[in-house]
Amino acid sequence: MFAPLDRDLERGWPGRIDGDRVVQLAAQTLQAFFAGGGGAREHAEYPLEEVRLLAPVRPPPSVRDFYAFEQHVATAYARRGRPVPPEWYAQPVFSFSNPSAIVGPDEDVAYPEGTVELDYELEVAAIIGAEGAIGGFTVMNDWSARDLQRAEMSVGLGPAKGKDFATSLGPVVVTPDELGDLRLELVARVDGEERSRGNLCDMYHSWAAILAHAARNTRLVPGDVIGSGTVGSGCILEHGDGRWLQRGQTVELEVEGIGVLRNRVV
Repeated sequence: MFAPLDRDLERGWPGRIDGDRVVQLAAQTLQAFFAGGGGAREHAEYPLEEVRLLAPVRPPPSVRDFYAFEQHVATAYARRGRPVPPEWYAQPVFSFSNPSAIVGPDEDVAYPEGTVELDYELEVAAIIGAEGAIGGFTVMNDWSARDLQRAEMSVGLGPAKGKDFATSLGPVVVTPDELGDLRLELVARVDGEERSRGNLCDMYHSWAAILAHAARNTRLVPGDVIGSGTVGSGCILEHGDGRWLQRGQTVELEVEGIGVLRNRVV
């Protein structure tokens, strides 16, 4: 289990969490560690309670967010009065997000200008390690301004500005061997009230298929972020109750085996 830490002047250096201690690694970033920078050498050790966990990669080289859960896709299309396109079943698809707008655990998210339909999206993200393989998994909140997104996509492009303002990642990166078969429970809470629940095993497209598609005609590099897409019921849009996020509310996304990603809307 890894996490970039901020203690004194050592901003963002990756650390290995071992119980209630954090061992600072020699690499200056998590992506450098995955690429072999610094090897397994260790610098210092700190009590976990004395460090502040940052976003795992900030900024990442790229952020690709896939659309891998059938329930979420079907509900979203049904709200537009359309069936799921057969092309969705044929291959995984993704959109790019803004790598310069990464938000870490317990950081505030600024309410974006021009929206009244702010939404969370409950996801898991893979962080690419060495040789294009998955180095670990973290929690991801693909914040969405639904009214901005709807206007963009009406002309056949997007989402862009509807998701340009923030993507939250954290609190830690957990290696695949630690998580096992990835049958992980996902829960979203707003001000302590449970709003969404699902399981990562419900992905229609596998991680192997997602990585193969992401790497087609290009290459994946350490630190690239690959989002799973929103788990079924994992956003306010799917609920259809109009209970959009408001300033002052706190969103907590919890993934079994990884932890809680918490942000307040300001």
